[in-house]
Formats: sequence, C-alpha cells, structure tokens
Amino acid sequence: MPDARIRILPALSEIKPAEWNACAAGGAERPEPFLSHAFLSALEDSGCAAARTGWLPQHLVLDGPDGAAAAVMPAYLKSHSRGEYVFDQGWADALSHAGGEYYPKVQVAVPFTPVTGRRLLLRDPADPIGRPALTAGLKELVRLRGASSAHVTFTTEAEWEGLAQLGFLKRTDRQFHWTNQGYATYDDFLTELASRKRKALKKERREALADGITIEWLTGGTLTQDAFDAFFTFYLDTGSRKWGAPYLNRRFFTLAAERMPEQILLVMARREGRYIAGALNFVGADTLYGRYWGAIEQHPFLHFEVCYHQAIDYAIAHKLRVVEAGAQGEHKLARGYLPATTYSAHYIVHPGLERAVAQYLDRERAYVEEDACVLTELGPFRRGREEEQD
Repeated sequence: MPDARIRILPALSEIKPAEWNACAAGGAERPEPFLSHAFLSALEDSGCAAARTGWLPQHLVLDGPDGAAAAVMPAYLKSHSRGEYVFDQGWADALSHAGGEYYPKVQVAVPFTPVTGRRLLLRDPADPIGRPALTAGLKELVRLRGASSAHVTFTTEAEWEGLAQLGFLKRTDRQFHWTNQGYATYDDFLTELASRKRKALKKERREALADGITIEWLTGGTLTQDAFDAFFTFYLDTGSRKWGAPYLNRRFFTLAAERMPEQILLVMARREGRYIAGALNFVGADTLYGRYWGAIEQHPFLHFEVCYHQAIDYAIAHKLRVVEAGAQGEHKLARGYLPATTYSAHYIVHPGLERAVAQYLDRERAYVEEDACVLTELGPFRRGREEEQD
C-alpha cells in the first residue's frame, strides 16, 4: 500500500470532530456514543485519558485522497493494565520473569469502557484499503514506541476474525446483555419467564421502592449539574471501593453532558426530597449502555431496580434492541440478562510469549463457550415442560 499515509495524533483536538465522527459512524447517521469525538475528547480534555494517567493518546488516521480522514483508530500507549477489563497482568508477569519488558504496550480501546464496538473506523465500510492500512499502522506504532504488544479490546466479531487473519491472537470473554423481543411493556417481558422467577422479580421491584423511593429519568434538556453533582458523589463511593481510585473526574461528566446530552440517561432514585442513588447510561442507535452506579443509602434491591429493571423499562419504552449492563456480574442472569460473547485481538512481539499466550487462549476460549452454555441454561426463561405447565 505505497499510497497509504498514516498519521499519529497525540490528541483528539488535532482532528475536526466531523472528520472523526464520519469515520466512527461508518455510514450510519451518527457514531455510537463511545466512539464519538465528543466522548473520547471529554476523556482527554478532562485529563482522565492522558499521559499522567497512563493513557497517552496515539490515535491513527489514514488520510483519504480528498484530504479528509478515510479511517481512524482510537489508540493509546499504556504504562499499566488498569481500566481495560480484559486482563493481561499475567502476561506482563510472565514476560518480566523471562527478562523482558511488557510496558509500554499499545491499547486500541475506549478507555475505562468495556463496551463492544468497531475499533477500525472506516468512513466507507467497503473501503478495501482502510483495515489493512490501519492494522499495518498499528504494528508500526508498536515498533516505533518500543512496545511489547498491541491489544484491540471489545471489538466486533467481524473485526476479531479479520485481525486473526493478520497475525493477531483471538481472545473471548462474556458479559450479560438483555435483548428486547419486541415487548410493549415490562409485563410482556415477564411472561417469558418461569413462574417462580416472574414472581420473584415482581416482589423485588416492589420492595426496592417500598421506602418512599421514586425514580427519575434525566436526559437531554432535563439533565442538570445538580443531578450530576449528586451522581458524582455516588460514583466516587463505588469507584473507591472497586478500584481504589475512580478513573473519571467531575470535569469529565460536565464535558460529556455539554457535548452529548441527548445520548446520556441518568436514572436517579430520590427519597425525602434528595437523590440517594443513581446509574449513568449512554443511549446508542439500538442499545442502552449501562455504565456506572452508586448510592449513599442502602435499600434492599435498589441497585437492581436502578441499574437493570429501569434500563429494561427505558429500552422497551424507546424500542431499543439491547441493554448492555457493563462487565461481569452473574447476578444479572436472574434479571433476564443472558451471556453474550465479547472479543479481543492481541499482537505480541516476543515469540516465546506469543506462543505461550496462544496456547492459553485456546483453552480459555473453550471454557468461555462452555460457561456461556451452562449459564444460559440457568437463565430465568421458560422452557420445555415448565412452559407447558405455567
């Protein structure tokens, strides 16, 4: 590809939002929230994704013949493995014990966001040059920065297969997603569940709101900084307990609310005139993405109500196809969220580590597939004789 020219951007501010978004949308009306210039630049401009936090922007841009970006890739030079949700610390330890250096590495991802989406972003999805050019550029970035590896995480299955053909190792994991089967109401969804599971969820929802708690949906023009102030307090509490130090700061939420208010949904719980809990979601073309939760009061089942049941209510009301409720959490299974496979692709320079990781990933993929089958069978949906007798 002698005519392909790849540039490395040290910041999203060095590309026009319209250019980036045209590639991120890939022919759609607009990009999914996390691939948008608004979201990624909010991470950078707030200082959350920056050199000092170990996320040095190194975005790749393929220039088209018209001078505008024909393809882009969100990439970062990493000095650690935090905030990725695809765990490779064992690989880092193995290379260190062998006398090598795992960091820096290159991460192609949306920082702090375990959400599936395209990572090789082509303005024209049919462009035959964009994907191989970006992949070649990624390998060259690894070489230029003296990195050990490149990791394309939470990519689509199609990109995962394509990267495997270009020498990347294939890895899978699983999350729990809820799928809308054309339900008109939450009760329609409940009819799909076994009788015992249906009764349990009805009781759970009643008890969650039993102490005078009310729920508000805030999005677009109804978002307020007061609500975000309250939510940020919740987020700090949860983040401190889960990660030791939260990844995001208050300025990020301010910038995101300013730049993409119509794609943000705050589900807030109020009691006795004040907010006591909340969950932050982002709204895509056909998917609701659950991101962060927190509370300053503990009430039975309130977490499940605010994060999972309300997300289903919103998806049904707005005819969204899927709710992605974030990473991990087998407790989501009982609420109708079933296993969904996630994909990542890995390019490792060191041949010994590459062979060892390849063998490990073969076993891991088999386990993930078997685990998903078992968990699906344990789900709350009716089947067989149980369905006939219900």
